[in-house]
Amino acid sequence: MKKAVFLFSTIFLAIFFVNCSNKSEEYIDPRGTDYAGSESCVQCHKVQSEMALHSSHFKATAPAILGNVSGDFDSKNHTFIYDKDTKLVMQKRGDSLYQVLYKNGKELSKYKFEIVFGTKHAQTSVYWKNNNTYELPVSFYHSINNWATSPGFPADKPYFDRMVVKDCYACHSSNISSRTINQSSADKNFMSMDVEDAINKKTIVYGIDCERCHGPAKKHVDFHLKNPNIKIANSITSFKSLSRQQRLDACALCHAGNDGMKLKSRFDFKPGDNLSEYFRETRSINDTATFDVHGNQFRLMAQSKCFMNSNKMDCITCHNPHENASKNMASYSKICMSCHQGLEHNETTLKTMPEKLLADNCIECHMPKKASNAINFQLSNSKQLSSYILRTHKIGIYPSAKK
Repeated sequence: MKKAVFLFSTIFLAIFFVNCSNKSEEYIDPRGTDYAGSESCVQCHKVQSEMALHSSHFKATAPAILGNVSGDFDSKNHTFIYDKDTKLVMQKRGDSLYQVLYKNGKELSKYKFEIVFGTKHAQTSVYWKNNNTYELPVSFYHSINNWATSPGFPADKPYFDRMVVKDCYACHSSNISSRTINQSSADKNFMSMDVEDAINKKTIVYGIDCERCHGPAKKHVDFHLKNPNIKIANSITSFKSLSRQQRLDACALCHAGNDGMKLKSRFDFKPGDNLSEYFRETRSINDTATFDVHGNQFRLMAQSKCFMNSNKMDCITCHNPHENASKNMASYSKICMSCHQGLEHNETTLKTMPEKLLADNCIECHMPKKASNAINFQLSNSKQLSSYILRTHKIGIYPSAKK
């Protein structure tokens, strides 16, 4: 009986590993043969994979199929009015979703939701035209639970010609390819560059996947399927093995604005690379006037005394990159109090609430939510601008913060 059980177990494990190996070997990733695809990570990293699949990182872009698109399509909140004659209606037709333009009650054109960007705070969408993507003029904002103008779009007339080029995908997807050309070798001031008038939709890897942050995993997967008893990670980048600056650079790739001079595509970045090889800074880290709360989390954090006085603090000190930021403010306070155990609030602050409650809610006072200067929007049939609110990552003392 024992021999039969042992034989069955051996056969089962053999089939399991053969199937996993075959799955890895059959997969062809648009990024090349060094990549294994995120599905190959699930078999050994189930907990991390389950968290990541539901994270804003993984959903930074997604195909615009039912279930991925936020917003209402079949009630009174699905119409955006530009003027008394012009309106844009969010409509479901069959299994597809559209923004449909009407003039004097007559349908003029329709634009299909094809790719969605974002999921947590807001979601904007694009449609395909002539091998490129174009942003739809109305987006969904969770803060108001309604449709409003996409960032920078007018509220008095519909506009469908804003191209979303390859570089826009660099922080919202793990791969997308366009045509490239090489500059003349006689001109040493330019490197090879992208021609962004044609994007190959077959090369899209949606969202920020495992290999975007840990590097190509094909060798890693193959090695550990053949050597399941070896627990030390082989042929993959673990953030534990990176220096503090390397970890910061990996996050700052997309969370520091990086609006300086572009030297290389973000898609070429691998964990452990030096970010300065990809962007040449044109502004000082102390330039507080121009760092917006949207997309500049690293540079705002870098201005904080907490960061400057620490040789260990980085993004992962407070955030698990595999899951969304916690809504439990007390969990962050525990991190704050690990360094600020002896801190006492002054009499003015203590009048706002008991010290115990203050100690459980450091974030609301010292990292308050602020309006973005880069993003605002307008509601249907309204001239008033609404602010896009995000939490600042500059840790400090804000006398006007709500307590």
